[in-house]
Amino acid sequence: MSDSVPVALVTGAAGGIGRAVVQLLRGRGYAIVAEDISPKVSELAAGSGGQIVPLEADVALTESARRAVGLAADRFGRLDVLVNNAGLFLRKPTEQCTDEDFDALMATNVRGAFIHAREALPSLAQTGGSIVNLASISGLVGMPGQTVYAMTKGAIVQLTRQLAVEHAHRGVRVNAVAPGAVDTDFVARARDAAADPDPAASRAAAISQHPIGRMLTPAEIAEAIVFLASPAASAITGAILPVDGGYVAR
Repeated sequence: MSDSVPVALVTGAAGGIGRAVVQLLRGRGYAIVAEDISPKVSELAAGSGGQIVPLEADVALTESARRAVGLAADRFGRLDVLVNNAGLFLRKPTEQCTDEDFDALMATNVRGAFIHAREALPSLAQTGGSIVNLASISGLVGMPGQTVYAMTKGAIVQLTRQLAVEHAHRGVRVNAVAPGAVDTDFVARARDAAADPDPAASRAAAISQHPIGRMLTPAEIAEAIVFLASPAASAITGAILPVDGGYVAR
């Protein structure tokens, strides 16, 4: 990165992890294009002095990716970091998953990450920038009831590795963070959608599988994302970093 203000594009910016990433990046001097399908993304611009530009858009659409990358260029003149954070979660037995379930998760989780990376790469190659994708422990180990979601996160793992080896010669680094259970509305909504008869028991079971004995916070995931995006991680590319309280180490 040059001495110019670094610029990041964050998808899924209005949610728990996305919002934490935006706040942390802004605190470290970044200008940000904050993209989300929710109108709440506009709230992020308040008090930013024009350094956070919200974009209400569907990440699965090619036009959205082009608009987001174009906004970074038009407003700030560069792009240094892409955080592919937007995603949908589904907890449902395989036999109950519909074609619509499959298509929706593939569109947002996989297509969205791919098209944003594809559209951002020319700009990132100019700045020696980086991409950080949001994978999951579900993309690393088997998870009952998460077949479709786990497939999408497995795809993100391989997308990360592929982009890393394909674009290293251009100075672009690509890594992924694989969170464990994070205490966000994202997870709570998934339990509600699955008609969980005992959400408290499910939460306790999830906590028990994490050796640190608790769920993770969005701020903890954001710290890992911003580290991988930063020059401090200049020798790291193609890595899948579990931020999971020891889950996959069991």
